[in-house]
Amino acid sequence: MNGVDRIVVVGASLAGLRAAEKLRAEGFAGSLTLVGEEPHPPYDRPPLSKQVLLGRVRARDVGLPRRREIDARWKLGVRAGGVDPAGRRVILADGEQLPYDRLLIATGTRARPWPDPGEASLDGVFTLRTADDAARLTERLDAGPRRVLVIGAGFTGSEIASACRERGLEVTVAERGPAPLVGALGGALGGFAAAAQRARGVDLRCGVTVTALRSGGDGRLTGAEFSDGGRIDAEVAVVALGAVRNTEWLTGSGLAAGPRGVACDAGCRAFDMYGIVTDDVFVAGDVARFPHPLFEYQMLSLEHWGNAVAQAEVAAHNMISPGPRRRPHLTVPAFWSSQFGLNIKSVGVPTFSDHVVIAQGSLREGRFVAVYGYRGRVTAAVSVNRAKWLEHYQHLIETAAPFPPAPGAADRPAAAVPVPSDVPSPQLLSHGPTVALTGHLPDRYLTLVRHGHNGAPSAAAEEPPV
Repeated sequence: MNGVDRIVVVGASLAGLRAAEKLRAEGFAGSLTLVGEEPHPPYDRPPLSKQVLLGRVRARDVGLPRRREIDARWKLGVRAGGVDPAGRRVILADGEQLPYDRLLIATGTRARPWPDPGEASLDGVFTLRTADDAARLTERLDAGPRRVLVIGAGFTGSEIASACRERGLEVTVAERGPAPLVGALGGALGGFAAAAQRARGVDLRCGVTVTALRSGGDGRLTGAEFSDGGRIDAEVAVVALGAVRNTEWLTGSGLAAGPRGVACDAGCRAFDMYGIVTDDVFVAGDVARFPHPLFEYQMLSLEHWGNAVAQAEVAAHNMISPGPRRRPHLTVPAFWSSQFGLNIKSVGVPTFSDHVVIAQGSLREGRFVAVYGYRGRVTAAVSVNRAKWLEHYQHLIETAAPFPPAPGAADRPAAAVPVPSDVPSPQLLSHGPTVALTGHLPDRYLTLVRHGHNGAPSAAAEEPPV
């Protein structure tokens, strides 16, 4: 098929599996190899911080359904150690070399560890990213610890805290930022998220960091110390400080890969380190950084289930299609979360905004739709216990409709007043955002770097990286 006989997919999770299925669905009949660091077949990660922690589903029972036979060679439990783009080979950690005509990088992310290795190794300190992580944490929660400390109040941290409270466990949440979820939704909704957690008995501490995890000398966690001088006793600590993109294995490959992910074009083709697009290396899922025309072509990094599926299918199609038949990945980002009795759903990129308005419902009643805008157009919408309207707002995002949206909802006859969305700099947070915009904050201007006669920069002003 177009000279493509061998395809290697590095990353045997959601994006890798769906890409493999799409390849076969579109007629690819050549050699297909999937490489996965974990020993398990592909499984679903969203239930790990929800149903699994609540004991409703076992961690080993969250396998992803197969939509079709893919007739692939599986290399599970082995890491990819490098790639040789010139020789078109993936080098595995066990020494095997896999030749390819097309390579898909779908290595995703891993949980960011606690920075002190000694404290991170204490019995009672956990992260949550894999099925094995969820199984170990669930077993410890089943034992009924007196208090659980959750470090970081992003979506994962908040879902963990919610599951603990639903189990009847005492929970302390430590968040460096001013409120929960600000990295994904901005500060304008932070107060609502904070009130929801405290109303359900969470000991929420914002604007503080955990400075030390304590032990009694026997290797077991006994508590934590905070930057404001506070201390607590806790038998379990869950580190929810965001994700690290799995790109280290690409060091020296010549690809545009780094801590923010692997850069690619809208057709999922990876860039090399000089910004030249490749024709045989593709990227999909959480590890990808890609431009989106709805968000001024800024490079987006998304940790969303739906994005992983949609991008993987676009990548698979383009890997085996001639140029005129290739298509772009233009799906509007969407995600959801269930926590503290709230069903939170989002479309668009809330952090790509300067203002937000409560277009329907109210914060007081706990059922509303918040619509975000940037420079006078709609860029995102977040619903809380009111998801049926999101399709309407997705259409407004796709058509660059004016912000604030016109009144017309049955319960909102008059236009509400927009307020600043208060999107923080990620430097202020202890957890990674669900959506990362690379380059600069959306409400700041790019600074031009002027060069002197010798080619060296004569003046520059740096924006904090996003």
